[in-house]
Amino acid sequence: MVRDVEHRFTGQIRMNRPHDLPALATLSARIGADPLLIQGAGGNTSVKEGGVMWIKASGTNLADALTRDVFVPCDLPAMRLAMMNAEARADQPAEFALVKGGLRPSIETSLHAVFPQRVVVHVHCVNTLALAIRRDAGPAIAARLGGFNWAMVPYAKPGANLAAQVLAVLSPGVDVVILRNHGLIVAAETVAAAEALLMRVVTAVTAPALSRPADPALAARGDAAYAPLPEDHPLHTVARTLHLLQAALAGTLYPDHVVFCGVSANALRDGETPTQAAARIVAQGLPQPAFLLVPGLGALIRAEASAGAQALTRCLGDVLSRLPEGAVVTPLTDAQNAELLDWDAEKYRQVLNAG
Repeated sequence: MVRDVEHRFTGQIRMNRPHDLPALATLSARIGADPLLIQGAGGNTSVKEGGVMWIKASGTNLADALTRDVFVPCDLPAMRLAMMNAEARADQPAEFALVKGGLRPSIETSLHAVFPQRVVVHVHCVNTLALAIRRDAGPAIAARLGGFNWAMVPYAKPGANLAAQVLAVLSPGVDVVILRNHGLIVAAETVAAAEALLMRVVTAVTAPALSRPADPALAARGDAAYAPLPEDHPLHTVARTLHLLQAALAGTLYPDHVVFCGVSANALRDGETPTQAAARIVAQGLPQPAFLLVPGLGALIRAEASAGAQALTRCLGDVLSRLPEGAVVTPLTDAQNAELLDWDAEKYRQVLNAG
């Protein structure tokens, strides 16, 4: 259970735990256990109480919110002032932690801070991503969110720059924000209202998923380093469906894929073993791939893939299996991939989520 903490003072800020932090923990655990909303250590939730914002710690899992204390108190006025003044430290969430030496606040602390609403929920909803990665994301999403007060921002690396873009579109009443190539944010004054809004948006954007199991011949393409994924894994559908395979190979579609699975997706070539394919990719200066697509047959997973890599491998299958034929994706650029690979905040999150 979320533990009680003594009331204490840090400067002029009284750090009383919000009365509804247990309710936020319950919601966090529920959505964190749903791979269609959250994958691994992705996503975050927060609640503001006076001058303190309690936000999920970097590298922790929302699914663990009822069994582990995952919320970190942050100095909300200081964070907002740093954002307003465009200070470099706005991109250093640990600078605003009110308990030093513990877990770091989420790398998206500034993103939560710019919302005026008390409760903010950020998810990597696969049905939202299936729309937000498309070149025609604006009209595709507008067709589904006509009854919502929503806005959308272009892709930016998580942090102060993304938060500034979101702040710029937060006209009065906006409580739903789509992040291109990233995910969904909902905001409300109570935990219950945030959950209800989240479920309404998810229902509005939900689309059926194509499903094609692995071809039996896939087993022969594995080796000691890479083995077939479970027969019903959605990534098999991607490898066995031409327009989905092309979309996967077009490039990286959202940040967590880079962090946990490497750049883009990679296909096994004719006559090539998985170990040879991995060596070819590493020789290009890229991370060793967590998985390999075998065109027409299915997908292989690296034997040493981390829990985060396994979660993001499924995420790619879940996202692309909802991509209609004819839809064109807009992948991240090489420069955007590079800034994620060389980012200290994400290296920290990888270490915490390496199990």
